[in-house]
Amino acid sequence: MDLITGLTIFMLAVFVGFEVITKVPPTLHTPLMSGSNAISGITLVGAILAGTGWLGGLLGFLAVVFASINVVGGFLVTHRMLDMFRKKG
Repeated sequence: MDLITGLTIFMLAVFVGFEVITKVPPTLHTPLMSGSNAISGITLVGAILAGTGWLGGLLGFLAVVFASINVVGGFLVTHRMLDMFRKKG
């Protein structure tokens, strides 16, 4: 029963996340990236703690990989945005 409940929560989270992200206008994506980085940091910690059993280990590993990609991409986008505000010279 726990597996079905976990998968249901996961699928609902994917659906809600997709709907929220697609409704954000492009001008707000960069400012929201810092919040996304904070959430990805929490995801990393949760994924490391959830690694019990083979399924938990696999899902934890995938969560670490995807959250790490999001964190690195967020920092690169934020750095690029901050470079636009620096004085040339």
